[in-house]
Amino acid sequence: MKKFAFVGLPLIALLVALYFFVVLSWSYSTGERAGWVQKFSRKGWVCKTWEGELAMVSMPGAAQEKFYFTVWDEKVAQEINKAMGRRVSLHYEEKVGLPTSCFGETRYWVNRVTIVPEIPLAPGAMVPAPQTPGPISPAPAAQPTPAPPEQPRPSDPYAN
Repeated sequence: MKKFAFVGLPLIALLVALYFFVVLSWSYSTGERAGWVQKFSRKGWVCKTWEGELAMVSMPGAAQEKFYFTVWDEKVAQEINKAMGRRVSLHYEEKVGLPTSCFGETRYWVNRVTIVPEIPLAPGAMVPAPQTPGPISPAPAAQPTPAPPEQPRPSDPYAN
């Protein structure tokens, strides 16, 4: 029994460490998702991670789809917090095989954020990105619209 404890336990610990190294360094998939971050908070009992929700809309008036994601990098989390309320593109890596939620509540780990400057609606139609507000100039005074000239009314042929 002592021989197993001397050889077996370190071997099991080495295999577990190797498993976590492979799972954390390998990505099942990578990609980009664009939309508006509508929820972003730091969560966890022991292992704190940033968890977020991205609202994605494919066409105006269509139902939104939600993309749930995890952020480990504090610098990326600060960039997302600064970009709240603006359209962003999130680059993510999908991690599979992690056994607990201590690594995040989702499989999608965001590692880069880019602010999207324009919103494409259709080919050739764009909505410009919101500008920083400048000084407000007064609206020009409204000019009264002249009334159209009165037209003669045709007589009613059925009236007596």
